[in-house]
Amino acid sequence: QSEANREVSRSVEHYNLEMILAIGYRVRSPRGIEFRQWATERLKEYIVKGFTLDDERLRGNNTFLDYFDELLARIRDIRASEKRAYTRVREIFAMAVDYDPQGDATQYFFASMQNKMHYAATGLTAAEIVARRADISKPNMGLTSWKGSVVRIGDVATAKNYLDEFEIEILNRIVVMWLDTAELRMLRRQQIYTREWEIYLDKFLADNELPVLDGKGPVTHDQAKELAESTYHQFAEKRRHNIEQEAEKSYLEDLQNSAKLVAARRKKK
Repeated sequence: QSEANREVSRSVEHYNLEMILAIGYRVRSPRGIEFRQWATERLKEYIVKGFTLDDERLRGNNTFLDYFDELLARIRDIRASEKRAYTRVREIFAMAVDYDPQGDATQYFFASMQNKMHYAATGLTAAEIVARRADISKPNMGLTSWKGSVVRIGDVATAKNYLDEFEIEILNRIVVMWLDTAELRMLRRQQIYTREWEIYLDKFLADNELPVLDGKGPVTHDQAKELAESTYHQFAEKRRHNIEQEAEKSYLEDLQNSAKLVAARRKKK
């Protein structure tokens, strides 16, 4: 490091973080009490809010490693999640002059928005992604993400589950950018009608030089879902058969090993 216009090299002792935490909760000194108070405050914030942040480090006022970009990426992914995005779209839609809380306009627009954004990120509608990429011959049926430890039928009709890492990054950025601009209009109380939101979305995509979907695409949601679920049943049967074969193979190997062990013991006698 630099000190008084000269480079200085020093050996610095490093300690295991898990060890520090374990000792911190056991030491009875004033410093130990101070540590536990700090740790409890952080843990309380995490339990109540679902997150805790080191603001100074994230502002760049800290010499430790900077994970700011990772934080931004995780926030983008959360904001772009279907449930979170739908909540924001519903709130934004509620600001429209002719908004009808009992109507289907919000749900229709959200489905249209998803379709247009998937198309902007991949060149395919959500239904086309599912129909083209659900493939029994591929590992995990072509899915790149799913809930739980294995692919289930509830995972196969969701287009985002088939996207690769680059496509997800593009899609998340598109969703977050549009939500930001839409929220800005909402914040400024700009008058807008529900039918204008789709026009506004198309303009947003075009202004960012992204492909704009015209219409609904050649594959319907129901068609894609039916195809994906049919493929899943074949995939699940193939997976079950493979598991049974592996179990049988393992069982035979165990029998052979047991037989060899018995034979070896008899020879010793």
